[in-house]
Amino acid sequence: MIDAQKINSEFSIAWKHQLFCTQNAFRKDGEVNCVLSDLRPSKIMVVIDRGIVDANKEYVRKVTSWIKTTATTCFPLHVVQGGEEAKTNDSVVESILGAINELGMCRNSVILAIGGGAMLDAVGFATSTAHRGLHLIRMPSTSLSACDSGVGVKNGINKYNKKNFVGVFDPPYAVINDYDLLLSLDDRHWFSGMSEVIKVALVKSPELFKQTKAAVALVQNRDIETMAELMTTSATIHLKHITEGGDPFERLDARPLDFGHWAAHKLEQMTNHELTHGEAVSIGLAIDLQCSVELGHLDQKIADEAIALLHAFNLPTKHPMMHDPELIHGIEEFREHLGGRLTILLLEDIGEPIEVHELSESVVKHAIDRLSL
Repeated sequence: MIDAQKINSEFSIAWKHQLFCTQNAFRKDGEVNCVLSDLRPSKIMVVIDRGIVDANKEYVRKVTSWIKTTATTCFPLHVVQGGEEAKTNDSVVESILGAINELGMCRNSVILAIGGGAMLDAVGFATSTAHRGLHLIRMPSTSLSACDSGVGVKNGINKYNKKNFVGVFDPPYAVINDYDLLLSLDDRHWFSGMSEVIKVALVKSPELFKQTKAAVALVQNRDIETMAELMTTSATIHLKHITEGGDPFERLDARPLDFGHWAAHKLEQMTNHELTHGEAVSIGLAIDLQCSVELGHLDQKIADEAIALLHAFNLPTKHPMMHDPELIHGIEEFREHLGGRLTILLLEDIGEPIEVHELSESVVKHAIDRLSL
């Protein structure tokens, strides 16, 4: 009889998570060429969000001109659908997988993805699964993705009417925030990312909260330098949380950067994405701020100050669907997403989060009633 044996071994992988914040990234000595010179890929495919093609013709011309001049084999622009629909149906994923196959791209090839957060999620998921992973360079095109999701190490798509039900942890080779991309955003999407800046400030940085309050007038007047500074600060804090927080692949219970997100994800679903992610996060933040007050953790004046700051950027803090009993199911879906044990972040003060493992329906209802006044 063979004796049973248990053989243990461990390994770890070092990863350099690179973030570049700039303007005109496709210039000859720019960040795109810098990153590609390090990678020396065999082939490049540039994937771009259709929203950019429609709204920013000048940027598209710049990218197209770069494709023609680069020495590496680089295929014509591959245009895909943007917005939440990009990760709600399979069209973007199938389009990218099909192109990788038809163009004979190998694991030494690069996908350069330019677009909003949902489109980057879908393209990243396809890139992570083709040949078990090609190199990905992300170029976020919205304020929402530039300050938050674009820097993350996750790629996901929606399934079974649940946000990010299918996905992988797979860091991009680099993230390039080219703030020229923000110039063509309409006001709604210009302001949308401010909810994620405020989220990061509430959880991680009283200094960023003060900086954001001081910048209200300039952001309202669409000052690109001020917006870039806020985006860079928020993205840097996000990056450091991933690289220095001890849980880059979210194996533990806590999700500090998911503050306000249990309700946000559910509201997006319930409104059929009538709300942008940033708008849903704004409402989710307001709910969790008020829940923090209801449970006796947070002073009402601080919650009111944060809610007023959301309003200053034209962001909503209530919606008729908040009163639908289905909203509370978002807590259970959030628990499943976490891995089984519910951990929701609330606040004791700005920059002082507290973890709770239970949030009752009555507390949520009282919070929503207060926000509805």
